[in-house]
Amino acid sequence: MAFTKVEICGVNTSKLPVLTNEEKEFLFEQIQKGDENARELYIKGNLRLVLSVIRRFSNSNENVDDLFQIGCIGLMKAIDNFDTNQNVKFSTYAVPMIIGEIRRYLRDNNSIRVSRSLRDTAYKAIYAKENYARQNLREPTVNEIANEIGIPREEIVNALDAIQSPVSLYDPVYSEGGDTLYVMDQISDRKNREENWVESISLREALERLPEREKHIIELRFYDGKTQTEVAAEIGISQAQVSRLEKTHSKQCGAI
Repeated sequence: MAFTKVEICGVNTSKLPVLTNEEKEFLFEQIQKGDENARELYIKGNLRLVLSVIRRFSNSNENVDDLFQIGCIGLMKAIDNFDTNQNVKFSTYAVPMIIGEIRRYLRDNNSIRVSRSLRDTAYKAIYAKENYARQNLREPTVNEIANEIGIPREEIVNALDAIQSPVSLYDPVYSEGGDTLYVMDQISDRKNREENWVESISLREALERLPEREKHIIELRFYDGKTQTEVAAEIGISQAQVSRLEKTHSKQCGAI
């Protein structure tokens, strides 16, 4: 997939507009009043978000123009369903919507044959997962999905595995505030606990020199094996902030 293209689907990506926070707020107010021109401007102002998302699918054989179009559909769905009353940034809400739309497209066009019953189970689980996440602002567990759709947990896991395409731990998920978040940043490591590797006195001394919040973040990530998303929710900051703090202080401590 060629991401060096300047023009995708007739759009010059080098000249895409960037909206300020004030412009975004104003346009969204107009969108809620039914202003189609404001909606069009808001879409154009967020096309860079679509570009950042489709880069994670660079290993697929799909045409970049097709993925861009599908990503735009996800963006429009996000705009139509976004609730400004929730304390969530639009980009945080939109990225999973865009990714989900692209994944559905790739699953429907997958060359590997998956039985209809498995696909149906997987789609039910995905729909239930997205619906739950919208209502509760968190990802449901497999057991919660199973209870919601009345299908055994094992069948759901098998169905979702059957339609997934392999990804690299180093595939980018999305970028926020100049920081790229990778698949590996969203994976827990429950085995990587303190008793297994945090034996160094120098590391402990380095941690003690950190401010309390930064120290707590490092402990949650590397002692307790929590994902950046879980840490962000517990601390009350964005995942991008966790990533920045982690990279800065991990270098200081020599942890990674």
